[in-house]
Amino acid sequence: QVQLVESGGDSVQSGGSLRLSCAVSGPGQRTYCLAWFRQGPGKEREGVASIDNYRRITYTDSVKGRFTLSRDNGANTLYLQMGNLKPEDTAMYYCAAARPQVVGGDWRCPRLTLDQYNTWGQGTQVTVSS
Repeated sequence: QVQLVESGGDSVQSGGSLRLSCAVSGPGQRTYCLAWFRQGPGKEREGVASIDNYRRITYTDSVKGRFTLSRDNGANTLYLQMGNLKPEDTAMYYCAAARPQVVGGDWRCPRLTLDQYNTWGQGTQVTVSS
């Protein structure tokens, strides 16, 4: 099983940018689907974006056009570039990993929901002030 360590969280003004990083280690790490989830104050944890080892990416609607997910397999790192940040983006951000699943004969990332990801980092806090 892989291990995940997040970094890059900070406090920023509305409209600002941040880049989160997730260091990935462990056997078979390049085959895993990797994702970012977040949990805001008083809210349930929600999926933000996921990427498979073919770099096919899924975003939740609220971050499309503002966040960019990427993975550098050479550096064993997952990145989340966040732009035009809003106060509602305030949350603890978690890196997560899951084995890909066969969908229609193709290996794809599972749905971007809590129950589909079984490996988690400790989280990094992002706070956006208005």
